[in-house]
Amino acid sequence: MISLLALDSSTEALTLALSAPPERFFFEGEGGAKASAEILPQVQALLSRAGLRGEQIDAIAFGRGPGAFTGLRTACAVAQGLALGWNKPVLAIDSLMLVAEDARQQGAPLAAPLWVLMDARMNEIYAGSYQWADGGWQTLDAPALYSPEALKAHWKDHAPSAVCGSALQPFAAQLALGDVPAWPATRSRAAALASLAEQAWLAGEKLDAADAMPLYVRDKVAQTTAERAAIAAAAQGAHP
Repeated sequence: MISLLALDSSTEALTLALSAPPERFFFEGEGGAKASAEILPQVQALLSRAGLRGEQIDAIAFGRGPGAFTGLRTACAVAQGLALGWNKPVLAIDSLMLVAEDARQQGAPLAAPLWVLMDARMNEIYAGSYQWADGGWQTLDAPALYSPEALKAHWKDHAPSAVCGSALQPFAAQLALGDVPAWPATRSRAAALASLAEQAWLAGEKLDAADAMPLYVRDKVAQTTAERAAIAAAAQGAHP
């Protein structure tokens, strides 16, 4: 039986999932500035609930982005630290695909592509489109950063047939999606994260820990002092 640990802090939430068949164990809590302090204690709590040691995990998955800079770096650093300490591979999970998977679990139609729209702040949207086929997700439009106007222009010749994500409500007027089927609220990021980690493992998407990298789609010149401190704390504590 394969046991997988998955971490995501790409949004304002901290999400952890541990697949230890026949059970799954979840944690969903406040992320943001608290993620780097909470992530390792909560990983240990999940392992304790499952009755497992870190060395018994087969791989560590992490939400690679797009998303908040500090959150992406924290999840990546911790995944790398645990993978190196336990000599395990990593699985890089598309954080927008996580939202698509949650919508699928809520009953979103799978016959047509599903667009994920996440609020990126600063009047911008992280967006990508995905198609479910052969028991897994295929990326049609890779995650990118759009203004509402640029996204509507992108859709000019192929309007979405289904949408999901946190950008739907704040950008409703600008996107004018009308009666397109929509899933604005995520029901369980943890359940979706566990499912994607399992799909990635079955698809053979294992990476060496040294090759784990966040996915950034927004330019940024430098890290803030708070970001540097969070990354250092996560990396230092990633060897339980």
